[in-house]
Amino acid sequence: MKSTYKGALLGVVLGWGAGMAAPGALAGPTIPFGEDKSVSVGFGMRASYTNTEDAAPDGSRANDFNLDSARLFLGASLSKHIQGMLNTEWDGSSIRVLDAAAQFSFSPELNVWAGRMLSPSDRANMAGPYYSLGGGYWAGVASRYGYNGGIFRGRDDGVTAWGNLAGGRLGYSVGAYEGRSFGIGSLTQREASAAGIRASDKPMVAGRLQYDFWDLEPGYYGTGSYLGGKDILAIGLAARQQADGVLTAGGIGDYQSWSADFLLEKRLAGAGAVSLEAAYYEYDTDDVVLGEQGRAWSGGAGYIFPVSRGSLQPYVRFQKFEADSGIDTRQQDAGVNWVIDGYNAQLGAHYSRTESRTRTTRAADQSRLVVALQLQY
Repeated sequence: MKSTYKGALLGVVLGWGAGMAAPGALAGPTIPFGEDKSVSVGFGMRASYTNTEDAAPDGSRANDFNLDSARLFLGASLSKHIQGMLNTEWDGSSIRVLDAAAQFSFSPELNVWAGRMLSPSDRANMAGPYYSLGGGYWAGVASRYGYNGGIFRGRDDGVTAWGNLAGGRLGYSVGAYEGRSFGIGSLTQREASAAGIRASDKPMVAGRLQYDFWDLEPGYYGTGSYLGGKDILAIGLAARQQADGVLTAGGIGDYQSWSADFLLEKRLAGAGAVSLEAAYYEYDTDDVVLGEQGRAWSGGAGYIFPVSRGSLQPYVRFQKFEADSGIDTRQQDAGVNWVIDGYNAQLGAHYSRTESRTRTTRAADQSRLVVALQLQY
């Protein structure tokens, strides 16, 4: 797929980028040890029970309990302008580095981060599983950055510049990253050299641009829902590109993608808040990996209202990826979340159906019921 967006749109988006709103604060303590000097620590976890169709060895429904995520959040400040973060994540067998970055804050309009982090992308990926509509959601069908690639959980090594302009309404983020390891190519540089495959080593460039029409969303990392705390009307554009970014034994190609996303959240007087989200994606692997090349879109709606203890948030979501390999993947979700203490304490349940099919034949169809608990301290 040689898309026409390769030139103008990519240049505009990468030239501006977009800062995302910061997620809700954790409850972890901050320990000061001097003027503008401090250390903070926090912990987060997600655990779930899943009942999956046809997944047991005998072909019946499978019942699984799983620790989906266990994270340690560490932060430090040396001055008003120099901070840092170190976050870890459980990968199912060991603890790994999730984020590790030096953070230089020059002004609200200019911040520079260097190290390992999420590179600028769509709202769904920047929010991740802890801060999305319904909670615990990773848009892996349409938003093919998170668990589908990256060094780990979609992270990449590089440098990012971000900030908020126009009175805080226009957010940007742009940077250069190692790339290539985000799930498209199957070979590392060392493996390619050993196999006699010649490829350049150009950085991946990524950026995001976002405009907030109503309440502002300052910061870099994002959130998929403000749980009724803000009135949001925002549009975002993101793009990334890497020469020879698709590196496989079967071929080498350039990688690029772009996306547009939309979020509307409106508080209703005395009656909670409604939420609407939508996103569109195009992925281009230079015709090397047709299973990761194509177009995708997603949409969701939620409604949050107070109850005697916390809030309830029913929601629905649909996402689809049309790969150039001829296989379409679609997923429908419907669930309800009990929001006890923002994103720090939630209990949710959702029903999900995932289908894969060719243009004429259904290839796979599976449903699952998931009950999940999220806590952050």
